[in-house]
Amino acid sequence: MAVEEPLEIRIAGDPVAITMRTPGDDGELALGFLYAEGIIDGADDVGGVAHCGRPGSEGYGNVIEVTPGAGTALVWDRVEASRRGTLTTAACGVCGRRSIDDLLGLCSPLPPGPPVGRADVVRAVGAMAEAQSLFARTGGTHAAAAHTAGGERLFLREDVGRHNAVDKVVGALLKERLVGRGASGPRQPAMLVVSGRASFEIVQKAVRARIPVVASVSAPTSLAVDLAGKAGLTLVGFVRAERVNVYSSPARLHG
Repeated sequence: MAVEEPLEIRIAGDPVAITMRTPGDDGELALGFLYAEGIIDGADDVGGVAHCGRPGSEGYGNVIEVTPGAGTALVWDRVEASRRGTLTTAACGVCGRRSIDDLLGLCSPLPPGPPVGRADVVRAVGAMAEAQSLFARTGGTHAAAAHTAGGERLFLREDVGRHNAVDKVVGALLKERLVGRGASGPRQPAMLVVSGRASFEIVQKAVRARIPVVASVSAPTSLAVDLAGKAGLTLVGFVRAERVNVYSSPARLHG
């Protein structure tokens, strides 16, 4: 069975969020979540990420502490539920955002390009399925993977929650400075591949990470399509064999 345990994310000792996740890559999960919520803008905003407590003690590994970088003040009350004195859940993605337009105040629309081949989308989805080792053993996890425009896979992560899998991928990209403030270089992520459906929070996380293509094995939701259209993101669903459904910004795909 897939392991599911709570993870509490703290900033400088203050609890910010709790998510039910598959243990592993917890630091990346925390970074990806904080980035998606607009609490951090790049790797330099973070001084350190570490589990709290002592190895072997009860509950060790289920609380993670994020330390702000030198000279950085992290405004974590942007997580709306925390303003009410309660913890939010990372599964919410954008809990408290009033509308798509409100979200786009944080995530500006994506520019045109880079072009991505339809064949590369199909190959990326197929390769992700083959690489889901945890799913192969348990049948109970989701996966997400980031690829370059040329089809190179940068990172793949699995988790019981699809939003967690995406946060882990984005956190890994942040650590390598491939997304966020100061990101540069030829290996920029251009495509996010996800198992299951493409929901609103998945598209939101991709827009925030400036990943212009989201490809899903299954269907998108109506709100995901609305957000993708307004954000200029190419949303592709039902990627199976040689067929794909394109729901927004089709000009970015070629072939």
